[in-house]
Amino acid sequence: MAPHIPADLYQHAQATGQPVVIVVTSTTPAGFPWQKLLIPFAIAGAAALGTWGVVAALCWLMDVAAHTATVIAGAAGPVGAGGITIKLFSKK
Repeated sequence: MAPHIPADLYQHAQATGQPVVIVVTSTTPAGFPWQKLLIPFAIAGAAALGTWGVVAALCWLMDVAAHTATVIAGAAGPVGAGGITIKLFSKK
């Protein structure tokens, strides 16, 4: 039995010999299913934008780290380790 036919109506139709007609409507859209094409491209586009965002964030982080190292090295003066001294920046 189809789930949308009440049991008492189905049994009455069986008892009286009336035919039971089940109508199935088709919901298949006409034309090309664009959703099957657009969803993978949307996912790929989001992944590409996210990757570029990560790359941009890493570039910014390296830039900040380089500027921080420059400021610290400029303020600290000569750097020495184990008797070897390196003067990172020469003062004019």
